Amino acid sequence: MSGFNSSPPTAARAASAMADEPLGLTVHSMPSPRQALDGAEGRRTVFGRWKMILVMLCCAAPVIASYFTYYVIRPEGRRVYGELIDPQRTMPELIATSREGAPVRLSALKGQWLLVTVADAGCDALCEQQLYLQRQLRESLGREKDRLDRVWLVSDAAPVPARLDNGLHGATVLRVPAAQLAQWLSPAAGHALAEHFFVIDPMGNWMMRFPARMDTAGAGRAKRDLERLLRASASWDEPGR
Repeated sequence: MSGFNSSPPTAARAASAMADEPLGLTVHSMPSPRQALDGAEGRRTVFGRWKMILVMLCCAAPVIASYFTYYVIRPEGRRVYGELIDPQRTMPELIATSREGAPVRLSALKGQWLLVTVADAGCDALCEQQLYLQRQLRESLGREKDRLDRVWLVSDAAPVPARLDNGLHGATVLRVPAAQLAQWLSPAAGHALAEHFFVIDPMGNWMMRFPARMDTAGAGRAKRDLERLLRASASWDEPGR
């Protein structure tokens, strides 16, 4: 009939056109399991490093605090008898020898304050005087004495005389060749190692040297230095190793 339009309605034509066109989709790639694992591993590595740094700072904080207290926060007029070693010298990785001939790592001495003297095994009059003062200094510290070890580093290969046995009771005696000791300790200008006492902190750092050929009066002043160091680090190390 001429009254009717034979073409489809507009809406029908649009629907038909859409049905004929292909459907377009945007696909976003998902991260691979390996990428996710690498990211997590990286975060763990960074966290682990920060944790290690924090632990190291916690370990070092007491010694830093003790030095700060001793050398910075101190009453005016206080005079330090020992000479501060700056920069400090870290204990080298050396293998020493005990009196019985057994190998001993020098690092085994770490963990406490050390009062060190050096001499050859023959131990002349100066050496005997040093060993005597070393023993008296430690004993004079009273209840704090267990925080300080007496150490005699023998600088040659000769046997230690039996006459010294009583005086060496409770001391650590290790044989370290003089050439190796020179990597760590040194005397004041014009003096020898055997003329000094050396103070080593529990982390193995050589941090103080007492004047050469110290006498009894000097030993009294050295005692005050040691007492201050031990008091400043009271919360740091513990008696015994």
